[in-house]
Amino acid sequence: MSTVTDMTASARTPATRAGGVRAASQLGELRLRGMSRAYGAYTALHPLDLTVRGGEFVALLGPSGCGKTTALNCLAGLLPLTAGEILLDGKRVDTVPPEKRGFGMVFQNYALFPHLTVRANVAFGLKMRGVPKAEIQRRVEEVLRLVRLGEHAHKHPGQLSGGQQQRVAIARAIVMEPPLVLMDEPLSNLDAALRLEMRSEIRRLHQEFGLTTLYVTHDQEEALSLADRLVVLDAGRVSQIGTPAELYEHPADPHVAAFMGYRNLLALEVVSARGPEVVAARRGLRLTGTVVGDARVTQGQQVTVAIRPEDVRIAEEGEPRVAEAVAEIVEYHGRVLHVEAVTADGDRVHLRAGREVRPGDAIALAVDAERALVFGAGGAPAGAAEPGGSAEPGGSAEPDEPGGPEGSAESTGPATLAKSADSSEPGDSSEPTASAESTASAGSGESAEEGSR
Repeated sequence: MSTVTDMTASARTPATRAGGVRAASQLGELRLRGMSRAYGAYTALHPLDLTVRGGEFVALLGPSGCGKTTALNCLAGLLPLTAGEILLDGKRVDTVPPEKRGFGMVFQNYALFPHLTVRANVAFGLKMRGVPKAEIQRRVEEVLRLVRLGEHAHKHPGQLSGGQQQRVAIARAIVMEPPLVLMDEPLSNLDAALRLEMRSEIRRLHQEFGLTTLYVTHDQEEALSLADRLVVLDAGRVSQIGTPAELYEHPADPHVAAFMGYRNLLALEVVSARGPEVVAARRGLRLTGTVVGDARVTQGQQVTVAIRPEDVRIAEEGEPRVAEAVAEIVEYHGRVLHVEAVTADGDRVHLRAGREVRPGDAIALAVDAERALVFGAGGAPAGAAEPGGSAEPGGSAEPDEPGGPEGSAESTGPATLAKSADSSEPGDSSEPTASAESTASAGSGESAEEGSR
């Protein structure tokens, strides 16, 4: 199998679309074969097999410590693989240095050069690659126009808002016309309104440039809205891969269900089972659900029943009820109320209500059988509702990876990208501070200002 020495030289010639807008270099296929990373006896990422097609937007989703940032750093070349290989259009690249892979990188902390203007920050990678000045100017102006920062080109990062800084970081990555763009929690530092705005912006740029994007996030709503496919990770292993609709409607296990918004994860006991239909109960709760997949359950077996809050409703007069409860917390969300109710036995159930409910109101709960998913062997994940408790949604995970093998410390300066990946130990960070081209010192960055003029 051939090994490339400089993926930037072998990148495909980008196509030019109507209006003169250039599409980024398209890869045909990225293939991960058994990619894994271990720290001594601790395995941060178990063998991962994944094929990403050119033009796809794939999100790695999971809580802190699940291995998603480790996977991204291995792919970027910032961490060496313990086993496996990475193939880009059939050529092995896991032995190629990060700056030779030609990937675009966007990180949580933006990693902009504070002493350079927006224009010079975007031009920096092109300058380091030796692109002619006229070409640098043309490409930088074009990208700044597309990210809507043309009028801010002369400003420094400190003069920009958080959303504008993030757009500079994205522009710096895509101006290189990379075969692959890697994004690690790029929106976690923004407020809620800016996150929504930047989600749309990232998707627009992905489509406009024909990018292939691998995106790391802990936020299921973010992943569902952006990605063509999701890869859900748990403790360094893949739980499920599929489209947003597949994972949302048919989660493979309780862990995936939790990340897909099934906030009610109830530990119940099977009362009766007939085909895929199961009646399960525990004290004051009794409901009918549908077994997931080909799992077989029997009377007396402990199961986890997953239900989304929007699939729990206040029962109408004469309608079968799964439980009686008292509304404890009521949150106003416009057309609907988010209600957390507590049963007489202390079980907490989350639901949506379309009519007025006040804390302390007694309510009866109803759920359709096909909307209650029953998981057999394996039991409930951490956080499944036990007496007096309830499962928290996946999106509540902290955005930063913890210290240790999955750690990602803040960058300290532009030169840190050159740090040897082999020296990485648990707790170390190999996060670059600018881009895959940013191996020069901050002083060298000054010359980028000239190259972009």
